Amino acid sequence: MGWYIPFWGLRQRSAVIVRPALCRDIDRPNPHSAEPGTHLSGVNRTPADGRVRRALPRPNPSANPVGTWKQGVDPPMRELTRRLSLSAAGALLAGTAALSGASAPAYADPVEPGSAQAAEQPTLTYGQDVSNYQPQHDWAASPAQFGIIKATEGTDFRDAAFSRHWSELGKKGIVRGAYHYGHPGNDPIVEAEHFLSVVHAQPSQAGDLLVLDLETTDGKSVEEVNAWAKAWLAHVKAETGITPMFYSGWNFADTYGKGLAEYPLWVAHYSKPKGTVTPPADWKSWTIHQYSDSPIDQNVSALSPDELRALGRASA
Repeated sequence: MGWYIPFWGLRQRSAVIVRPALCRDIDRPNPHSAEPGTHLSGVNRTPADGRVRRALPRPNPSANPVGTWKQGVDPPMRELTRRLSLSAAGALLAGTAALSGASAPAYADPVEPGSAQAAEQPTLTYGQDVSNYQPQHDWAASPAQFGIIKATEGTDFRDAAFSRHWSELGKKGIVRGAYHYGHPGNDPIVEAEHFLSVVHAQPSQAGDLLVLDLETTDGKSVEEVNAWAKAWLAHVKAETGITPMFYSGWNFADTYGKGLAEYPLWVAHYSKPKGTVTPPADWKSWTIHQYSDSPIDQNVSALSPDELRALGRASA
C-alpha cells in the first residue's frame, strides 16, 4: 500500500508513490547509471550498497574558504533530497501516529532485551555519524554509543561543525572519531597532514578514532586510487600510532579497496539489514556497518564500546 504525495518542480515529476520503507529514495537518479566511483550530477546511489556519496559539491575542493560554500554554488543536492525525504517521511509517520494514537520513534527500531529477536541477533553497538549537514545534532539526547564526525575534506576544507560535535561527544563520554573525505586527485600526504592538523588542534582523549572516507576517484584508475588510499592510511598510522579505519560504500570498497585489510572496515550498505553485510574485497570482517541514512546516518559495530576504543588513541 502506498500514499500519493505530489511533488512539483523536482526533476519535472508531477507525483511519486511513497512507501514508508522507501522514503529516503525519493527523487534518486537511476542507481545503475554510473560505474563505481564516478559522480553523477545531483545525488546518486551505487548499485551494490544503495547509499549516497557525501562529498561537497564543489568543482575545486581546495578553492573555498574553510567551512563555507563557494558563492554561486547551490547547497548539496543530498541535503535537499534528505529534507524532501524527511518531510515526506514525517508526514507519513505523523499520519500513522495519529491513527494509532502513538508517536513514531526517531531512530531505528530498538530490539527488546530478552526477546526472541534479541536472542537471534549478535550484540551490536549503535552509533551515528554527522557533518555540517547536522550542525546542531543533540548528542546529549542521542542513543548513540559512538559518534564519528567529518573533520576535513581535500587539502584545506575544515568542517564548520567539527569543533562543536567533537566537544559534545567529549562531554557525553562515548567513543568518538573524526573522518577525512579524500580526493585522489590531490597529494595523499598533503591531505593527511591537513586532516591531522585539524584533529590535533582539538583536545584528545583515549580511544579517539581516525577514519579515511574514500568515495570518489577524481578520474584516477583503480590502481592509482588504491595506491592513494594506502599512502594516506600509512602516513596517518606512522604519524599517530593509530591504525585508521577505511570507510566507503560496499561497491567502491570492493573495487578500490584491495590490499587494505589491515585497516578496520567501516562499510556502508543500505540494502542489507543492520549487521548482516558481507565484507568486500580482502576484508575478512567488518568493524562498522552504516545501514541507513534516515533520519540520520545510522551505524552498528560488531565490537563493544571498549573494543572500539582499543582501535583508537592509546592515551589523551
